[in-house]
Amino acid sequence: MIDLINILLLIAAVIVGGVIVSIMDGLKQKKMIKIMLSFSGGFLLSIAFVHFLPELYESHAPYSIGSFILIGFLIQLFLEYFSGGIEHGHIHIHKNNRVPWSLFISLSIHSFIEGIPLAGGDAQHGHLSAQSLLLGILFHQTPVAIALMTLLKGSGLSTKKSWLILILFGIMTPIGLLFGKFFHNSIDLLPMNLLLAIVVGMFLHISTTIIFEASENHRFNLVKLLSIIVGVTLAILIGG
Repeated sequence: MIDLINILLLIAAVIVGGVIVSIMDGLKQKKMIKIMLSFSGGFLLSIAFVHFLPELYESHAPYSIGSFILIGFLIQLFLEYFSGGIEHGHIHIHKNNRVPWSLFISLSIHSFIEGIPLAGGDAQHGHLSAQSLLLGILFHQTPVAIALMTLLKGSGLSTKKSWLILILFGIMTPIGLLFGKFFHNSIDLLPMNLLLAIVVGMFLHISTTIIFEASENHRFNLVKLLSIIVGVTLAILIGG
């Protein structure tokens, strides 16, 4: 039942992003993406340090965890070579009526990977960490969905095709969750803590890039700064 609720929430977060694009004009969308990304960046960075890193280092040898965190960081670096940094709100529109497959595949791989540790649930990560992981993904998926939908519609694709691609993107994290659930429960081959370490590495790359890019001409926009602080505060309060 919990997994079903999580799956519905994950899909809903992406649909909300698509709806925002449908009801807001371009300038409002851009502002919304920046605020939501700043908030999610602060939240992701905080849950990595407050929840996941202490838990991971407590459960495994430090050299193993550090290696897998680094792997996750590098995986995200590699994926963003193909996504063009849409995870940070970078939208490079080319009106060619074509589906940006390399970008879509890159985002899908990212979403699939971060969905796998969700299968561990409270038993593997503890209630607060499991809750933080889900919230971190939800908070980041919506602005990414806004950016993706904006790019798809700006590329000249029909509304129907844009929504189809967005929904396909939206089910990738649930597919990762189900994949992790099947292999962990049936075969017990997936070391969830090491997979979580990879996701934490990806979170660290995304969050630090978002925060550094939140500055314009070396000055923080006040709204973005406040959004980051709210995200950080919420993550700390969850663990309080």
